[in-house]
Formats: sequence, structure tokens, C-alpha cells
Amino acid sequence: MPLDLVTLRCLKDNYAYLLHGGGGTVLIDAPEAMPILTELEARGWGLDAILLTHHHDDHIQAVAEIVAATGARVIGADADAGRLPPLDLRVRPGEPLEILGEQVGILDVSGHTVGHIAFHFPQSAMAFTADSLMALGCGRLFEGDPAMMWDSLSRLDALPGETLICSGHDYCAANGAFALSVDPDNAALQERLAAIAEARSPCAPATLEIERATNPFLRVAALRGSLGMEGADDAQVFTRLRAMKDDF
Repeated sequence: MPLDLVTLRCLKDNYAYLLHGGGGTVLIDAPEAMPILTELEARGWGLDAILLTHHHDDHIQAVAEIVAATGARVIGADADAGRLPPLDLRVRPGEPLEILGEQVGILDVSGHTVGHIAFHFPQSAMAFTADSLMALGCGRLFEGDPAMMWDSLSRLDALPGETLICSGHDYCAANGAFALSVDPDNAALQERLAAIAEARSPCAPATLEIERATNPFLRVAALRGSLGMEGADDAQVFTRLRAMKDDF
């Protein structure tokens, strides 16, 4: 049975996520304590673990307060352990991990940062991608390079289309405007943006199938010609799109 998902808005535009089932509850990223602890109390849930995707403050700054209130264990990437809060469990891409009775895939999605990981819950058809693959976009390259991010997006794009992509921020206004600027004739994109504007559909999470149809960074093959890059490979087209987005 799929785990229950609760999406929480934190800070200005962050998302945090609670997963519940299998006899417990876990949190993915910890931007702000109050909305998370308030939601746990309202639902009568404890908290067993906090899963961290990467070391940026807006994803980890509430860890200490939440741990003090709940006793939750902290799980994060071994490769990034020196920049994360103290970890009770260090995980590596490809190694087995069981959370809430479900086998979880640990994916290296470096690019935004080096050591960024995503958590894939295949049984529940969810992937927590934080600032790698995002709703209608992808994260800025603060530490990695375009080739690294393209590899990460390709890894995520290989997941089943029904996978719910749970990203780290609501950047839909800026991401949607850029997507429309490079893909103006995309009917699926126009429909998605209209639904978001009319609050008929959330910005995130969204399925990978929807992202494939509307996210320019997953549509490099479709955009190659309009960018005048017919002879370029996918990674080169992605690099061009990422530079255009940075200048947008």
C-alpha cells in the first residue's frame, strides 16, 4: 500500500514532505520547524527519521529543533556528511535502504551541489528530488557543472512516468515563464500553467510524465531544432538551456 504524503510549505518558497505509513513517519528535508511540528501534532504523528537531500541551510536549518522535539534519527549522504547536521545513518547511492517498510533507492543527483542525493520510493511511486529536478525546471549549478547535472536529470528521467516528483521549491512562476519563452507552442505546458494560475493543480508535486511534457530541461530533444542546435548532443542542448535560464 502506498505511503501517505503530506506536502508542507516552509519559509518563503520551500517544500518539506512528510511520509506516513508502515508504522511510522519520516520527514524529507527540514527548512522550518514550526509548520512541520504543528502538522505532526495536528495529525498525532511522531517522527522516526529526517531524510536530508543536501547541505544548503534552507533544507537543514530546522534539524536540531525537530530532533530535540521528536527524537528523530537523521539520515543523509555519506559524501556530504561534513556539511550536514550530525547523521545517525550515512547512505551512499546504490546501497540498500529500508524506510517505513519500503525499499528506497538512493540516487546521486549532483549538480546543484556535489553530494546531493534523491530518495526514490518505487512502491509508493515517489521521488524526493529537492533542488535537482524541480517543478518546470532544475536547480542552479552552485557546485557542479552542466554535464554533471545532465547526468543527474537523465538518471531521474529513467524512473517510471507515474513517479511523483517531489521537488524542493515553488519556483513555478519563474520556471514557467522561462519554459514558455523557449517552448511557446507546447500545449501541455500552456495547460499546466493555466491550471496552476487558476489553482486547479499544484505546482508540485507533479508526476514525471507531466515534467517530461512541460519541463524544458527534460525536453532537450524537442527543443534542439528551435535553438538552432541540430548537430548538438543532448548534454550540449541542456548546457545552452541552463545558461539561458541563468540569464533569463
